[in-house]
Amino acid sequence: MKVFTQVFPYVAVVVGWLWGGTGLRAQAELEKRTYTDAAGKVLRYRLLRPENYDARKSYPLVLFLHGAGERGDDNEKQLVHGVPQFASAANRQKYPCFLVAPQCPDRLRWVEVDWGAAAHKQPDAPSEPMRLTIELLQALPKEFSIDPRRIYVTGLSMGGFGTWDICARRPDLFAAAVPVCGGADEATAEKIARIPQWIFHGEQDGVVKVSRSRNMVEALKKAGGNPKYSELPKVGHDAWTPAYANPELFAWLFAQTRSK
Repeated sequence: MKVFTQVFPYVAVVVGWLWGGTGLRAQAELEKRTYTDAAGKVLRYRLLRPENYDARKSYPLVLFLHGAGERGDDNEKQLVHGVPQFASAANRQKYPCFLVAPQCPDRLRWVEVDWGAAAHKQPDAPSEPMRLTIELLQALPKEFSIDPRRIYVTGLSMGGFGTWDICARRPDLFAAAVPVCGGADEATAEKIARIPQWIFHGEQDGVVKVSRSRNMVEALKKAGGNPKYSELPKVGHDAWTPAYANPELFAWLFAQTRSK
């Protein structure tokens, strides 16, 4: 993640709200919450409900997985990138949904692998933050009216790895996925090829090799999938800014529905 988001996270959050058109109301509505498992392990997350939530209706849910620079225990920094666009006034009106943004603790990862490697094998078990996130997704429909056929996941950098990891662990759950500058175990492509995916990566990424996305795109195609792939020319690791600024992404994402 960019250095300024690590050093000045709260400034970056404020700038993000203003740039994304979110406003103080939506910021306040991103509730600070925690999920605690049976062993007492805690996952901090933020939840944005649809405007004028009506429990008689059924709403989509978007899981947002942040990058490495936003790790911590403040339940704030994970709102810097991507979240302001999902929570903008225009998108909330056009695409009413639940937005769930968990925060990975310092020194842990959504997937415990080397982000700079040319390839990796998916660990047999999910990382602790990922395990808790999966349990959270199982718990939320008991509290809110969530459409089980319209659950989406997106994430950037470390969260891009997490996006593919959680899809491979729960391929029955997601209606669509948007991994941004991430990487995956290409052997999992057969499990997730049916999930509609729009993949973004910067052509000049010096942190996560662009070959990670290219190779996964090819693996998905060989497995019978039809992923969308946007390789952004002259863009480095910060592929998330143009990706989440693209209104076509939101229209595409919320049009996806998982088949029975």
